[in-house]
Amino acid sequence: MLADLEYKKLCLKILEDGELKEDRTGVGTKSIFGYQMRFDLSKGFPLLTTKKINFNLVWSELLWFIKGDTNIKFLLENNNNIWNEWAFKNWIESEDYTGPDMTNFGHRVLNDEEFAKQYKEQMKIFKDKILSDDSFAKKYGDLGNVYGKQWRNFNEIDQLKTLIEQIKNNPSSRRLILSAWNPSEIDTMALPPCHTMFQFYVQDNKLSCQLYQRSGDVFLGIPFNIASYSLLTMLIAKECNLELGEFVHTLGDAHIYSNHFDQVKLQMEREPYNSPNININEFDNIFDLEISDVILENYESHPFIKAPIAV
Repeated sequence: MLADLEYKKLCLKILEDGELKEDRTGVGTKSIFGYQMRFDLSKGFPLLTTKKINFNLVWSELLWFIKGDTNIKFLLENNNNIWNEWAFKNWIESEDYTGPDMTNFGHRVLNDEEFAKQYKEQMKIFKDKILSDDSFAKKYGDLGNVYGKQWRNFNEIDQLKTLIEQIKNNPSSRRLILSAWNPSEIDTMALPPCHTMFQFYVQDNKLSCQLYQRSGDVFLGIPFNIASYSLLTMLIAKECNLELGEFVHTLGDAHIYSNHFDQVKLQMEREPYNSPNININEFDNIFDLEISDVILENYESHPFIKAPIAV
């Protein structure tokens, strides 16, 4: 329940005190700068209950990062479509694409029923090709040097592996940090990292994590980020034989898109349920985990609330 209450305070802060601001996508936002939430992981898994969150999307994306993968093929194989639009954009802007004009599809799909039908057809073609054609997947499924690349190969340094070794061998260190923000490779990423760096902290045999997120889509993205980094903390704590501390979420530009205002207000009207739990199979090494090794239990929530994604 605490997760929903912390999240609600953030949403209300933005709706009441946020300033209207133009943004890269052209949609427009209400935005505040500098905000922090805290979640006690010993009291349950902070997956929001005031709208249903698809845990498979959270876990499969996190495992994708952990494995150092940057191609959406793995995600599609696990029925995860949250990165499709960025890869799809590369294809429809290429010389290989011969279908109907998909320019500015993120906006047009909201207001043009006929175009939305065409978009859905072209996206299905794209996904089928990614899954069935290895050469096509290699060319158009890869998102460049995004999170997985930086976690596992930041200028030839395996940051995640090194971080876990440091937690095991020197838990009192103040250098337990992983950065996804690599200035030399920003231009090679489909989307520069929003969750830019995180730091671990060990005290009284408890593992805590603080994430700094430069930019947060509060309705669509932030609920996933809370769950993802909380789960990462749980996994690393288990490998390092540590108990659970806090997940601290620090935000730079925290914003609600103008076409999400009604959805946020609907969610704020709902009463939260109790937090669910996570069951993690025994494992020796985080890099050997499979989708089936992590199970969400006792999750009760209100229904999904749909909203368009800004690309």
